[in-house]
Amino acid sequence: MIERMPSRWGLTIPLTNVPLTDHARIVSAAADAGFTDFWSAETNGTDAFVPLALAAGWAPSAHLGTAIVPVFTRGPALIAMSAATLADVAPGRFTLGIGASSPAIVNAWNGIDFADPFGRARDVLRFVRRALAGEMVDGEFDSFTIRRFKLEKVPEVRPRVSLAALRRGMLRLAAAEADGVILNWLAATDLPQVTAELKEAPADFDVAARIFVCPTEDAATARAIGKRLIAAYLTVPVYEKFHRWLGRGPALDETWRLWAAGDRKGALAAVPDSVADELILHGSPASVRAQLQSYVDGGVKTPVAALIPPPGTDLAAAVAALAPTAKEDATWS
Repeated sequence: MIERMPSRWGLTIPLTNVPLTDHARIVSAAADAGFTDFWSAETNGTDAFVPLALAAGWAPSAHLGTAIVPVFTRGPALIAMSAATLADVAPGRFTLGIGASSPAIVNAWNGIDFADPFGRARDVLRFVRRALAGEMVDGEFDSFTIRRFKLEKVPEVRPRVSLAALRRGMLRLAAAEADGVILNWLAATDLPQVTAELKEAPADFDVAARIFVCPTEDAATARAIGKRLIAAYLTVPVYEKFHRWLGRGPALDETWRLWAAGDRKGALAAVPDSVADELILHGSPASVRAQLQSYVDGGVKTPVAALIPPPGTDLAAAVAALAPTAKEDATWS
């Protein structure tokens, strides 16, 4: 059977437990195998920009994106400067993805007040779009004031700016004012509810989604890894609200109750297999590629695989097995 692949096929970098200097061969090989995009993340590991600057040299034709740069942890001007730098390195091939992030990253780890995340995201989005277009920005936004900022070097090709969004308000803001949206922690079956909020977006609006992939055919191992992530992430208030909105309240209520009570082991054990299977793709490479395709069928234009490998995984082999050029009988090792 010939698989129908999307025109954009992304990979999250850097890969787990692989030094940045060792990514050159993996990124280059992934691009040769059909990966069109490399998207970074920024939590408590590498920053969002340096891996992409390196990837620009390793894969000179690939599209690069940040998913995401938190709008609180850098000043608006610094975000614009960093974006302009990468846009200069990869003209026409860079997307600045920004988002509110979470109280853990913003407040607990960076000591910054996580106040009015919607307003801050809206204001930074408006600021960076103007700054990257070469405007001098001078005036008051609801969450900050800027005095006469203008980029010293305006990108020849303005980078696209995408907004990370979960629920209705941020999704509609992305559709109205951004060039695209970045989705996270959702199943393909959740897409109709999410994309319904993007109906006012223009035709060239990008819909990117980070999709977690555990490269194994051992369902028990994949579920164990997935449940640890689910217990850690979906208990964060913004993600709990998101999944209640999606209708997973009945499935995850016990996990949330036990987590709030301080029973971490109980909360982990309460995550249903069905939720792990919905949110963490696993199985054979061909099966996972088909599951990724289901996101495309649901409206995602840029699926971005984020590998969460079991210990001992040959990551280069796993990337090759996930690539668009992979053979039907490809294996993870």
